[in-house]
Amino acid sequence: MSTSFRRKAAAIGFAVAALTLAGGGIAVAQPSAKAPQAAVQPAAKRVGDQPPVTAESARSAKAALKASGASTLATATYYTVVNANGTKVRGTGTVIKYGAGQYEVQFGVNVSTGAYLATISSANSCCVPPAGEVSVAPRLSTPNAVFVQTYNSAGTPADLGFTLLTHTF
Repeated sequence: MSTSFRRKAAAIGFAVAALTLAGGGIAVAQPSAKAPQAAVQPAAKRVGDQPPVTAESARSAKAALKASGASTLATATYYTVVNANGTKVRGTGTVIKYGAGQYEVQFGVNVSTGAYLATISSANSCCVPPAGEVSVAPRLSTPNAVFVQTYNSAGTPADLGFTLLTHTF
């Protein structure tokens, strides 16, 4: 009796597993009743996306690399202090301002494999800088530049001064 019970239990177990897998496969294969959001309207530009590299920016970056003639194997640290309006206060590099809180800092060497650190700052020594946030990333399609995005406390892109530290390896 226990042998026939084991056989029935095993058969039921296999049947349940097969139906579960088959039912799950059918459920996954069914088309969604709703159209995907991307098909309804084009994707909006996300906050934090880098603007496209302009022709002037590309020319400037190539000229900076050519003029420096520095080796990419050298380890170096660069700093740049930038005002909210995109003007460089002190340090190295050339600053290009794209839009609200969007900055590109170009150097005379390849910094694409380096480390970047940025903080909201004030160019003068009298004041505490305004509250805000800053993000930094390698500049797309420009190996000797860093992209910096500044935001106010609400997370909206805003023009804020910053200090950028770049360490190359």
